Amino acid sequence: MSDQIISISPVSAEPVSPDTKKSRGRIIFLAILFLSLLLFPLTQAIFGGMNYWLHLMLYTFMYISMASSWNILGGYTGYVSLGHNVFFAAGAYLAGILLVYQGISPFLITPVAGLLALAIGLIVGLITLRTSGSAFIISTVALILLASIVMDKWELAGGANGLSLPLMGLKMATAKIPFYYAFLILAALTIFMSYRIRHSKFGLGLRAISQDETKAEVAGVPTHIYKVLAFAISGIFVGMAGALWVYYLTYLRPGLFLSIGIATHMVLMTLIGGKGTVAGPVIGAAIFIATNEFFVAQLGSSELNIVATGIMMILVLMFFPDGVIGTLKNRNRLPRFLDWE
Repeated sequence: MSDQIISISPVSAEPVSPDTKKSRGRIIFLAILFLSLLLFPLTQAIFGGMNYWLHLMLYTFMYISMASSWNILGGYTGYVSLGHNVFFAAGAYLAGILLVYQGISPFLITPVAGLLALAIGLIVGLITLRTSGSAFIISTVALILLASIVMDKWELAGGANGLSLPLMGLKMATAKIPFYYAFLILAALTIFMSYRIRHSKFGLGLRAISQDETKAEVAGVPTHIYKVLAFAISGIFVGMAGALWVYYLTYLRPGLFLSIGIATHMVLMTLIGGKGTVAGPVIGAAIFIATNEFFVAQLGSSELNIVATGIMMILVLMFFPDGVIGTLKNRNRLPRFLDWE
């Protein structure tokens, strides 16, 4: 038998595309960041004295969730709502009343608060989204005023005086930790939902509406249904945040949840970070809260703090007209770990 010589040619590895490298780097960065945030409360358990930072971070997580939710309507669809804190109040009142009268923990009610916000969004959206532009904005402001009147007269919820909620019964050193993790998970879920919507057929339809609603309608996009769904979905996590926040505050009052300032914060955070992007509301919330806290520390909680924060926001929007994420992306200067598109 003659010897057979088998030659094996080396298999050349396929080159890794830049998009694959960017995706891997982004996933690694986000995994490390999320793990670090999960471990952060251990510093309170080990060293103590971290209650301020836990509060600041859970407050940031809350607004990341709410701004990312608002972005589904205001960023992807292009419809500016100044009444989204009605969802915030709905979740708070549901959780607060059930805790006071039935003893049910808001941690258990939080998903139900999201469903309530979804239902309210569908009903209100079917009515208000027959308008557009300034008429729609005015209708959302009217929604806040109507809700304020109802809550001021609702005796079961304490009317204008509100209700005091029972405490959790935890020690001061650990009282903030459950809320920290709850808001962290809520923020992560909202960002994930925002990402999935942006990369779906539904998200493509929303962005088409934002560009030109008439052309989108002609192209076969069911614009009214899509707008109503966007309005309702964008309220889910805002309602859930309200349920958690009322338990954290241990006090339920209309002025705490129906102030138009809450809605304007969502809008400003999204504009600062970059509306219509996934990472924009996250960066915008972090910048807004960090800036405000800095000026409160330097100038105190006064009109000077508000003026200084306002000036800083104007400067950011002057140099980043499409928001931080949007402007850097347009200039091809956006770091890979922030490109979540």
